[in-house]
Amino acid sequence: MAYDEILYEQRGDVALITLNRPDKLNAWTRQMHAELTDAVQVANADRAVGAIVFTGAGRGFCAGADIGRQFQTRIESSKQSAASGAERAKSDEPEAGTNWVNLVRGSKPMVAAINGAAIGLGLTLTLPMDQLIAASDAKLSARFVKMGLVPELASSHFLVQRCGWGAASDLALSGRIVSGAEAAAIGLVDRAVPAAEVLDVALTLAGEYAANPDPQLRMIKDLLTRNGAGVDLDAVQQGELSALQRAYATPEHHEAVAAFMDKRAPRFR
Repeated sequence: MAYDEILYEQRGDVALITLNRPDKLNAWTRQMHAELTDAVQVANADRAVGAIVFTGAGRGFCAGADIGRQFQTRIESSKQSAASGAERAKSDEPEAGTNWVNLVRGSKPMVAAINGAAIGLGLTLTLPMDQLIAASDAKLSARFVKMGLVPELASSHFLVQRCGWGAASDLALSGRIVSGAEAAAIGLVDRAVPAAEVLDVALTLAGEYAANPDPQLRMIKDLLTRNGAGVDLDAVQQGELSALQRAYATPEHHEAVAAFMDKRAPRFR
């Protein structure tokens, strides 16, 4: 696929995906979603890639869905469906195509380098990722209520998982904007750093993940996804044991043991 709204490059063993509509603060479109999905699948299929970093071109990360391009069409479609008694128009959000949350959780490690505004969908598309690094002065908001909407992309789950009940409720019910520094303080993002350092920090962190074996990284992500809110600890342990048995049989585990015995660094990729 040729990319018009994102950029894709490789930095060592890390794939860097850049949302590239800087004149629109990288506002999300269905085309951008298709390109992002394709780029993630390309990175997942490339044995030379161990982790993925996302950032935005220009001064924003992603200002949410492109209201001018899509919202009016949806409203008119909804009105026509209601007038005819037909089924409501299907959403233009990412879950209408490839399931973004499942793609993120099933992929190689992902780090978001939130270099500027991350509003609405621009925030929630990052919440399932493994680490969120934000510029201290970035503006973040789960702003759906201000548009007469509700959170999506499982963000009503991930906000609670990241921030806890109180902070998640405040962010979703108020729609207020928080700085990257405040977002780090309440757990919405994992770290806030000066804007000039965001991408370098994210790439360094992703490089640390990429140094580890791909199958185990993805198995660990699967375990965290399944067990992060699990209450049946016997089932949690059984899932871990099953994954551990699969890991024992992998060439990556055998290489790690051989490297340990030979007193050398393992070669996973």
